[in-house]
Amino acid sequence: MKLPRRQFLHLAAAAAALPALSCLASAQTYPARPVRIIVPFAAGAPPDIVARLMGQWLSERLGRPFIIDNRPGAGTNIGTEAVIRAAPDGYTLLWAPAATAINATLYENLQFNFIRDTTAVAGCARGPNVMEVNPSVPAKTVPEFIAYAKANPGKLNFASGGSGTTPHLTGELFKMMTGINMVHVPYRSTSEAITDLIGGQIQVMFTMMPGTIGYIRSGTLRALAVTTAARSEALPDIPTVGEFVPGYEATSWFGVVAPKNTPNEIVDKLNKEINAFVADPNMKARLADLGTVPMPMTPAEFGKFLAEETEKWAKVIKFADIKVE
Repeated sequence: MKLPRRQFLHLAAAAAALPALSCLASAQTYPARPVRIIVPFAAGAPPDIVARLMGQWLSERLGRPFIIDNRPGAGTNIGTEAVIRAAPDGYTLLWAPAATAINATLYENLQFNFIRDTTAVAGCARGPNVMEVNPSVPAKTVPEFIAYAKANPGKLNFASGGSGTTPHLTGELFKMMTGINMVHVPYRSTSEAITDLIGGQIQVMFTMMPGTIGYIRSGTLRALAVTTAARSEALPDIPTVGEFVPGYEATSWFGVVAPKNTPNEIVDKLNKEINAFVADPNMKARLADLGTVPMPMTPAEFGKFLAEETEKWAKVIKFADIKVE
């Protein structure tokens, strides 16, 4: 049976609209079941704590459980790949740290491309690393430290919780931009490195603030600067590295990504709620207690940020010739 032209066009238009209507309906009913947020860190770590705060907020706002699923290992790559391989339906999300941008260059044989294979959802929080020294180091300012390091090339050791970690790259960026020569000493954990920094076996570290702010306030360690572009409210008297090394900035940050091809309507819904989470005064206070500040972004802004961070750390990794086994 041959359909009249007008009826055919109406049917064709209706068929073309079905996918859009389906996406709209899924966004309106989303979430219809529990959502997993894969956190590529062990439970109890500072990133895990912030993720759980956000998960609780989303559960209360959207009426379904947002379940934290800890998948540590391989420098966050295990958790990241689990999300990339998941269905793009909004029910599996990744709590993405700065390591995801670093790993794109650090690991040569990844089975995925983070930027290509994910959909940026929202930025959440960022925090400074703190450049801190053992009090036996005579430098009390960043310029004094640079001068001391140049007068003693190769004699200063800086530690991190492992090669390729954000604190390690933060130190390598400092070396690259100042032209000093320090020796990197990787430890199995940040806590072990801090112990040796306090003991004087290591002279300097660039650590996440929550791990050492107590030692700084007690005078056990001396903070020279924070690594963010602006000073930290938690240590307002401590300058930024960028005040002495123009253009220097390094942060530990966290956000949310989803598998590639997750519907835009679901991404936008999640983005709206996560931005509301970081804007809430009570949540901002909780984030401040953990040494972080809100990082609200649109999906497009967060996607651009991820690309820029990947490019930035690629240059540092190549400069320092960092390899991981």
